Amino acid sequence: MHRRRPTTARITRLVPALVAALVAAPLATPAPAANAATAYSGYVMGYFTESNQGLGNNYGLHLAVSSDGLEWTPLNQNAPVVTPTAGTKGLRDPFILRKQDGTFTVMATDLAGTDFSQTNQYIHVWDSTDLRSFTNYRRVKVHSMTTTHAWAPEAFWDAGRGQYALIYSANNGTRDVIMADYTTDFTTFSAPVTYFDPGFGIIDADVVVGSSGTNYLYYKKGNELYGAKSSSLAAGSFNTTTYTGPIAHGGTEAPILVKSLTGNGWTLWGDTYTPNGLFYAWQTSSIDGGTWTAADQRTYTQPINSKHGTITPITATEMAALKTTWGTPAWNRLKSYNYPGDFVRHSNFTGRIDAFPFDPYLDAEWKIVPGLADSTGVSFESVNFPGRYLRHSGFAVVLNANDSTAQFAADATFHRTAGLAGSGAVSYYSHNYPDRYLRHADFQLRIDPLSAASPATDRADATFLVTS
Repeated sequence: MHRRRPTTARITRLVPALVAALVAAPLATPAPAANAATAYSGYVMGYFTESNQGLGNNYGLHLAVSSDGLEWTPLNQNAPVVTPTAGTKGLRDPFILRKQDGTFTVMATDLAGTDFSQTNQYIHVWDSTDLRSFTNYRRVKVHSMTTTHAWAPEAFWDAGRGQYALIYSANNGTRDVIMADYTTDFTTFSAPVTYFDPGFGIIDADVVVGSSGTNYLYYKKGNELYGAKSSSLAAGSFNTTTYTGPIAHGGTEAPILVKSLTGNGWTLWGDTYTPNGLFYAWQTSSIDGGTWTAADQRTYTQPINSKHGTITPITATEMAALKTTWGTPAWNRLKSYNYPGDFVRHSNFTGRIDAFPFDPYLDAEWKIVPGLADSTGVSFESVNFPGRYLRHSGFAVVLNANDSTAQFAADATFHRTAGLAGSGAVSYYSHNYPDRYLRHADFQLRIDPLSAASPATDRADATFLVTS
């Protein structure tokens, strides 16, 4: 959760590396059926949304799914699936826990908006059997401190106690620490104890219970993420065990540790708030070593406008049911291959690529429909300006209203082919100028001649990744 704008920022250079071997899948406290990694074949993310100028702000629970834990498909057209009805009537920092019986509990910070000065002793809680319906909504009190908050609640199963530990950020009067309450039902809780206090202010703890006797707690200090480890889950056991250096890309918070289901690889997600609304990912083959490498942005795409997420493994049956119930987007986005933080958009009815986040964020959403001039091709219809399509005019690409002429249809039709710069990506050539490809040049979209002999940079300019 973003509390303030930082005065300093540590920038970790993004480098292409280490992706295919480190397919990410979350490690949550497993239910009995989760003990076999083959039980899961996909992932669900919970989040809320904020956009650059506030046009996409929504403080309800959103869901997205992924088959690889890296590329995410929003559900319900990126609208909330449930929204709190008590307290502030909004949420931040949702967390999805798969409980020991295989069902879910969802919890979240009770805060709509960004007034982080609010005092709040409560969190939102729901039960769910399948994340398609949410029952027994309650707003539960987790502490009695009168001048602080209960931010970023998470939970894990403490087998030694036979209880769940609910952890959250609060201020003890001196600094922000992690508190813990214990429960079996997420309705009645023990008195809170200080769970993690390393002697300096921290927030946003994420705990994973290791299967080999080592447990991990990652947290935010200042503008950076750090990791601690311990053989115990007892309160205070992580206090002096920080073992990583700082991990950040700008001001970074909300760590999510994610373990591969097929190997030893791990992914660490961080929510960056400079600018607000970006996730970055780091990867390692050994979480115990504590050395993380920035993942190639070509390999992952967060749900649009997502903030402070939670990732939980799901089965193929659960994923199919979630898609059936909530539906998948009627739109796509196009990400630049050589500027993977940039997306194809229209601005003042001109086609271009720009670094996300930006508002209106809908400028980057497209309905990819059968080509107006040839159904074997495609045309790109604007979501926020229906009836307007990307077309070339004087070889520059613009957004124009369909005038139903054959010329417009031909100018607005493109044919998909394998990416000129890389496998798994796509390129598009013009229907009526088939030797010319859709590309960006100085961030403006054009159609230009390209061939195998063209410079690598030109071919990369004409290569895109189709995402949600």
